Formats: sequence, structure tokens, C-alpha cells
Amino acid sequence: MTYFEAFIIAVIEGLTEFLPISSTGHMMIGTAILGIKATPFVKLFTIAIQLGAILSVVVLYFKRFFKSIDFYIKLVVAFIPAAIFGVLLGDYIDAALENLIGVAVALFIGGIILLFVDKWFKNNIQNEEKDITYPKALKIGLFQCLAMWPGMSRSASTIVGGMTQGLTRQNAAEFSFFLAVPTMFAATAKKLLDFYKDGISLNAQELNILVFGNVIAFIVALLAIKSFIGFLNKHGFKGFGWYRIIVGGVLILLFLLHIPIEII
Repeated sequence: MTYFEAFIIAVIEGLTEFLPISSTGHMMIGTAILGIKATPFVKLFTIAIQLGAILSVVVLYFKRFFKSIDFYIKLVVAFIPAAIFGVLLGDYIDAALENLIGVAVALFIGGIILLFVDKWFKNNIQNEEKDITYPKALKIGLFQCLAMWPGMSRSASTIVGGMTQGLTRQNAAEFSFFLAVPTMFAATAKKLLDFYKDGISLNAQELNILVFGNVIAFIVALLAIKSFIGFLNKHGFKGFGWYRIIVGGVLILLFLLHIPIEII
């Protein structure tokens, strides 16, 4: 992976991490278009740079992370399902990261669901942190497990999960952001541990590229996150739904026509 390729993938991550369109799915599409082979380092890179984007949440919502112990307990409760399933399904997830047609189907199906989300939950009024009880946090965490299939979108899964518990779009979105912090810390740590167990070490260039990618993803995400909240409050999910349907539909059509995505 070159620095240019790392830059493109990191920009994609920073722009899409907080949108309900799947950052992992878009990074897989990006690596396919650029012709980047799915080496162990590339798999590590696409997971680890999500941590850079997620750190933008800590910066933008710094005061919220020191509000109360109750806040951390809710995040831990919501994180538990992903931690359990992540360990149990680790090999499956790695295999899914090479399945681009699976991403296309997930984007398409998820897009259809997003077309109706605003209508389904139009009467939600719970818009404060105290409205997120421990049982609700756990249920939102179960929804996050859907994102283990690339293309489903962690953001979409947890935001919709929050709205099923009566939360407003903004409150559900912000809790999704906060939940991403322990989730991506754990995912990055697990991937690095897998590297170590497999006897693979990062050379100097790979380490520099990994740091570079995280910095770019962090900067881009800082610029993108507040814009997303404003757009979501004003326009809802329908636009994201149509976008997913179009991208997923195009990818499915390319596969049916046996046209390699690299020529796009």
C-alpha cells in the first residue's frame, strides 16, 4: 500500500464512519477500485484507521466523556454483545471482509430499510442521556452486532437500534458515536494481537502508513461529524437510503454482468 492509496482510503473512512452507509463497505469498494490486494496489513489498516476517525468523537464531545460514571457503564453494557460475537465470529468476519458481493447486498437491503425509518419512528421524543437505560443500552449493543457483516454499517445499525428504543435521531446518533469508541479500540487491539500471534510484524513503512492513515481519518472525521448531525436532523435517512440502494444496485449489476469493479 502506497501513501496515496492510504490517503484515499483514510478520506473514505473519515467521510463515511458516521454516516449510515458503511465505512467498511466503502473502504472495501475503494480498495477494489484501486486494485489494492487484501493482504494482512491492508486488513489491519482498514480496521485500525477507524480508530483515528472515532477519536474525533472524543475531541468533539470531550466534556460528555467526563459527565458521569453512569455514562461509561452504559457504554460497557452496549459494548458487551459486540465483544462476545467479535471473539466468536472473528474468522467469519475476516472472510466477509473479502466478499464484495456481500457488501453490495447489505448496502441494498439496508438502503430499503432506511427509506422507512423516519416514518416508523417519527413520534420518538426521548432526547436526553438519562432516557438511555441499561436494558436499552444492551439492546442497542445487540443491533451493533449486525454491522459485523460488512456493508450493514455500524452507524446505521446502532442509530436505528437506538430509535427502536424511543430515542430521537440526534440522541441515537450521538450514542452511536460514543459506542464506537470502545468498539473500535477493541477491534484495533484484537487485530494487532492477531498480527502478533501470527508472527507478523509491521515494518517501518507500514507503521508510518498506519499512523498517516489514522491522522487523515481523524482530520476528515472532525470536519464531517457535525455536518452529519445537522443533515440528519433536517433531512432524515431517506437520502442515505437511496444512496445505498443505488451503490448496492450498481455493484450487484456489475457482478451479474461479470464486470470487474477495478475498471470503474
